[in-house]
Amino acid sequence: MLFKENTPPRLFEVGNAKKFNIKDCGLMKLEDDEQITFITNEGAEYDVAKKNWGFYATPSLNGRLESFNLRSVLIVNKITRRFFLLLVERGKEEIFEDYCTQESLEIVVWLDNNENCEKLYSKFMQE
Repeated sequence: MLFKENTPPRLFEVGNAKKFNIKDCGLMKLEDDEQITFITNEGAEYDVAKKNWGFYATPSLNGRLESFNLRSVLIVNKITRRFFLLLVERGKEEIFEDYCTQESLEIVVWLDNNENCEKLYSKFMQE
């Protein structure tokens, strides 16, 4: 693992309706079969694991993420038609919904439960 800190962090502007800055704090390079865990102030955890073919970008959507107090959701930007997989801390759904309204984002499907994952699986396996 190699971490290169950006000192000071690089700032860049994002947002559709409301502009705000994101801080790019650094670069993390993982070798094959290495994992890094990110932790929120409330204790939610998010793992990224490097494999020889790419990355596990999230823990299991309808399994470990739930135990880490995170909900996975597929959203679409209604202006750009770009899709994103986001992780929402349980209990902060109202804040997230306000953000979606502000930024013209639409929830496609919550992917944090077996029922929705199975529905999605069945739909695509029938095609």
